[in-house]
Amino acid sequence: MPTDRLSSTLFALADPTRRGILARLATGDASVTELAKPYDMSLAAVSKHLKVLESAGLVSRGKEAQWRPCHLEAEPLEAVCAWVEDYRRFWERNLDSLANYLQTIRGKRPRGARSQKSERKR
Repeated sequence: MPTDRLSSTLFALADPTRRGILARLATGDASVTELAKPYDMSLAAVSKHLKVLESAGLVSRGKEAQWRPCHLEAEPLEAVCAWVEDYRRFWERNLDSLANYLQTIRGKRPRGARSQKSERKR
């Protein structure tokens, strides 16, 4: 299991079942039984997924009499968002550079000049 917070969060998000559980919890608190309904797995298996989410700080469990609702804790997602944002800026810079380069190439061809392909078609 990863030791730093970002790695723990990314590890927890790597599984589609855990992402589905988080998506469900984004609509409101739920019991383990409610979270297990869409999946063809045992309550024990869902509980294991919840333990991974809990260890990453993405889920907490409350106590209300007999009911132990699971609750989404979104704060660790902020670190993921910041990490991804750095790469989004990187790709935007690269795509902007590519767009500028393509405009430069297009600008070098004299207006009205035909490409060699269009000349061959005649």
